[in-house]
Amino acid sequence: MSDKPITSIAIVGGGTAGWMAAASFARFLKGLNCRIQLIESDEIGTVGVGEATIPPIMEFIRALGIDETELIRHTKATFKLAIRFQDWTRIGHSYFHPFGETGFDMEGVPFMAYWQRMRGQGQAGRLEAYSMQAVAAERGKFMRPVRSPNSPLEKITYALHFDASLFARYLRSYAEARGVIRTEGKVRNVTLRPQGGFIDRLTLASGEEIAADLYIDCTGFRGLLIEEAMKTGYEDWSRWLPCNRALAVPCERTGPLSSYTLAIARDAGWQWRIPLQHRVGNGYVYCSDFIDDVAARETLLASLESKPLADPIQLRFTTGRRKKFWNKNCVTLGLASGFLEPLESTSIHLIQRGIAMLFQMFPDNNFEPADIERYNRLFAFEYERVRDFLLLHYTTNEREDTAFWRHCRSIPHPDSLKEKIELFRGYGRVMREESELFPVQSWHYIFAGQNVVPRGYDPMADTLDPKAIKANLDNIRTVTARCADAMPSHEAFIEKNCSAFSVPEV
Repeated sequence: MSDKPITSIAIVGGGTAGWMAAASFARFLKGLNCRIQLIESDEIGTVGVGEATIPPIMEFIRALGIDETELIRHTKATFKLAIRFQDWTRIGHSYFHPFGETGFDMEGVPFMAYWQRMRGQGQAGRLEAYSMQAVAAERGKFMRPVRSPNSPLEKITYALHFDASLFARYLRSYAEARGVIRTEGKVRNVTLRPQGGFIDRLTLASGEEIAADLYIDCTGFRGLLIEEAMKTGYEDWSRWLPCNRALAVPCERTGPLSSYTLAIARDAGWQWRIPLQHRVGNGYVYCSDFIDDVAARETLLASLESKPLADPIQLRFTTGRRKKFWNKNCVTLGLASGFLEPLESTSIHLIQRGIAMLFQMFPDNNFEPADIERYNRLFAFEYERVRDFLLLHYTTNEREDTAFWRHCRSIPHPDSLKEKIELFRGYGRVMREESELFPVQSWHYIFAGQNVVPRGYDPMADTLDPKAIKANLDNIRTVTARCADAMPSHEAFIEKNCSAFSVPEV
């Protein structure tokens, strides 16, 4: 056992990031006899617009031992199989970025390689036709995986749409039931140690002082600990991701539940639509250089499918990341770490990833510099790869109708993305590096959806008999369609299995 164990953790800020951290610490640090305290103020609102997730959130829920159905009911959640991009490539065009596997390899040749070969010869369908999740999403279908040997129905991959404030509330109940102490109050002052610059204690507006071994900064864009107190620095990525404003508003739900997040390109940015059981979440992410706030608000409200349930809230941000996510005895999570906009629903995942990496390199009071340096390097790599993936959506558009989209095509690529694109343009190859988030197939879906066509295909695909390839493609497409046919509608599945309106409110 360490002779200098962490015996106390102070989490500053609640919301999704704070309570995800608190719940995780309560679950996985119970053997350390560590005091976990979360400080938040009801007077300080949370952003709470992150309502769409990606499949790793299911691992988080299961690792905590949370009953999935109970969580879905309490957070009024729906299921998500994909993201649909509308008008991104050009007006009137749309495509899906689905979860889960697409096709299968043949004799060691990747599916994408032989699909590219046949696509070039006009003998393959759209990539989405070979994804069960994409076909089901397009038809408004959903079901959880079932035991069905050798069937894709065993491998249904999904995420959730949920009410972020209800998710945080649920995790708060979970964490407090396991010993986390919640303190109501605002941090008035952060005192650093004269030697070394570590955080020594926090002083609340009430005068109460709180000291801990490890501090977790979940104070949002402000970065109360990591930036205002420790002056860590911020890396501005607005030259790559120019959107710097967002408006968010819920509206009444009409019509059947879709099982995907919708991202619609607008004149100066894009709009999200996220279906929940009780309402629809909407937002407009835009660049203030190309539209003013009043016009953006009018655009968003005019495009709602029904009556708004509140006034739009506005967010201002600078895309980028902290220069250090972990500085001395302070670790950032959520918006305090950085912001990459919600285009591919990565915000909550990056919170989850930061927590998981902290467990991998959990410190004692020696706070070994090598561990901190590795954490920062690996997390910076992940942020950069997510940035590149988002940037690919913008810079490969074919739109000529607005100045914003013409500007996006002129954005220079960072070297990491430039290499990815050039590699793809040759033989349609995508190589996944180290711990980057998005799998190979995700890159293929965006390349295909944005009409980025390689000059050739992987020569290894020529080792396969074209008749066998065609037969396999036809079979995959047929089985995929049949599996989607076998699913109930998304709405019917929720009504039968996890309706929010069959249990009392938390």
